[in-house]
Amino acid sequence: MSAKPSTGRKSSRSAPEEAVVPTESVIGNAVAADQPKMKAKEYQKEMRLLQGELVAMQKWVLVTGAKVCIVFEGLDSAGKGGTIRRITERTSPRVFKHIALPTPTEREKSQMYVQRYVAHFPSAGEVAIFDRSWYNRAGVELVMGYCTPEQSARFLELVPAVEKAMVDNDIILIKYWLNVSVEEQTRRLENRIEDPRKIWKLSPTDLKSYSRQFDYCRARDTMITDRDRHRLPGGSAWTPTTRNAAGSTSSATC
Repeated sequence: MSAKPSTGRKSSRSAPEEAVVPTESVIGNAVAADQPKMKAKEYQKEMRLLQGELVAMQKWVLVTGAKVCIVFEGLDSAGKGGTIRRITERTSPRVFKHIALPTPTEREKSQMYVQRYVAHFPSAGEVAIFDRSWYNRAGVELVMGYCTPEQSARFLELVPAVEKAMVDNDIILIKYWLNVSVEEQTRRLENRIEDPRKIWKLSPTDLKSYSRQFDYCRARDTMITDRDRHRLPGGSAWTPTTRNAAGSTSSATC
């Protein structure tokens, strides 16, 4: 892959000169149509309003003792990290906690699969944001061969009961799947390769999984449809979100 490295910006909060905002999207293949342009000033104005709402939410979480768990899953380079940075940029790290777990240790591999995630579930007055989650078992682990199809299918059978237990214990569970078009994913990976400030984001798994986007999309469809088909009363459904360019999103419920 080859591409010109991106130019530097004065602030990490700066928006692209033209951020594309899709008005219509097809979640299955991350295609968007009829895309008006959002200028940087408009983007910053909207971001200021949204981050103000997050600060208000933070106060509500503290006052009410709410427990909020937000899961971000999606394709590599789909914008999970960037989205989480925007959420946590103006909020307190004591309230909004970014959870990005490393590869499990040998000890953790011997445990019940969800056990290492449970330790990071929110207590009263906290928002736990998972940058990838227990759904690795139905996504990256399945696609990359880190688990068997049988293990993944068993996970999808059991996870509704785990999430129902979370909800029954007053945890507000919100789950997002972030899609990205093949073209945008290519551009972002090329940018990571050529920009020395972003090379740390590139992992061997990113390069291996790049050629398996169809497998990821198939695993995503199975994960969402099977998980929601077996969803118990009081459980949580997914919200797929397409990101075709920096700063652009379009949401649709399953």
